[in-house]
Amino acid sequence: MDILHVSAECYPVAKAGGLGDVVGALPKYMNQLGHTAKVVMPMYRTKFLYANEWAVVHKSTTNMGNWWFEFTIIKEKTDKLGFELYLVDVNGLLDREKVYGYSDDNERFTAFQICVLDWLSSWAKKPDIIHVHDHHTGLIPFMVKHCLRYRGLSHVKTVLTIHNAQYQGWMGWNRSILIPQWDMWKWGMLDWNNTINPLASAIKCADRVTTVSPSYLDELRWMSNGLEPLFEYEKGKCVGILNGIDDHVWDPNKDEYLQHHYSIGELEAGKAKNKMLLCDQFNLDFDKPLIGFIGRLVGEKGADLLPQVISDSFYFIGRRMNFLVLGSGFPEVEAGLSALKPLSQYDYNVFIGYNEGLSHTMYAGLDFLLMPSRVEPCGLNQMYSMRYGTVPMVRRTGGLKDTVVDFGDVNGYGICYNHTSIPDVTHAVWRAAELYHNKEKLHHIRQHMMKLDFSWETSVKHYIDVYSALVV
Repeated sequence: MDILHVSAECYPVAKAGGLGDVVGALPKYMNQLGHTAKVVMPMYRTKFLYANEWAVVHKSTTNMGNWWFEFTIIKEKTDKLGFELYLVDVNGLLDREKVYGYSDDNERFTAFQICVLDWLSSWAKKPDIIHVHDHHTGLIPFMVKHCLRYRGLSHVKTVLTIHNAQYQGWMGWNRSILIPQWDMWKWGMLDWNNTINPLASAIKCADRVTTVSPSYLDELRWMSNGLEPLFEYEKGKCVGILNGIDDHVWDPNKDEYLQHHYSIGELEAGKAKNKMLLCDQFNLDFDKPLIGFIGRLVGEKGADLLPQVISDSFYFIGRRMNFLVLGSGFPEVEAGLSALKPLSQYDYNVFIGYNEGLSHTMYAGLDFLLMPSRVEPCGLNQMYSMRYGTVPMVRRTGGLKDTVVDFGDVNGYGICYNHTSIPDVTHAVWRAAELYHNKEKLHHIRQHMMKLDFSWETSVKHYIDVYSALVV
């Protein structure tokens, strides 16, 4: 089959979260199974763009409402990512450094989708599947079916993957003129609560809908930021497929970001060397368990609890552990975490920002990874941590519930709790401190985790089954 992935992110081109990791890996593994998977995304001005060679494959003019503009499609020449990568350039809209966060994001991603479909309309051989990811590409299933301009694509099947349903791309109905001429009788396929809702539209119009874990699909029927009735109504075409991780990139024995590599046979020494690097860099006590947080400092991730959890842990449990935080997000959370630094007794530090290399070293050097998420559709961090022998401390939600079993249960290997609350998370910290001093059990858990298979091979087969059911 020929599959085209349309996404706002793709690692290592541009990444803001787990979406980028998935789109950067899934097509590669599809190609390894003999299919032809490609990726098209906006042409942000990133390091990857300037560090690689490109060929112009398409230039044309199109319109978004009353605005006519030129667009260009370029292709990475060597297919170095394991698949064909295409970028869409629109001067003034897509030529930005950041992926998101602009006041005209709705216009940016609407223009991107129009360009993709205009380009696809020129293909002699159309793809079998257009696979769209999240709301940024959520208008494509509607436009394929109901825009007059794209009648030639109406037979192409569409699949939507929801990586995070909290963000839906809402637009006022005054923006409906941005969408190429469409069948006005189909306005209900765009509407949700008197607003154009690209994610809701994609759920209605896509031939199949997938979520990034089975438990997240269940949760969406009662917690999806207003779309709960829609998920209940459309449940017959929805399926939860657990994300995988690229075990060639995330391999402690070959990781290009690590100074000290290690395999399962030498995990204790390997982790100790990486932990020492972190302790030296951040002025921490090597003899204490090292508990880390890696991610966005937002309420969705439970990061707003971190300053109080860290303070309470030191007060009620004692200064028996180190904490190291890497991330950026809400200014008040960043300020709260920064305010704790002067109080450190060689047992706390924080790095505000994003640093890919540091995150890899942390997965290798941490003893425990804290994930107190309120919402976690799949979660990749816990899979990365287990691949590196780091024990995840997770709330039972979404993909965390599907991938981590508490070490108190049969064959368990993680630390789990039920609520994103200060008492629950602080109790998990106490359990981590106790487990750290049971060296034999901790070693057994680390070995067990590193043997777990979270690779993409199984997940990709599920996606291929979804496609095969559509392409007959």
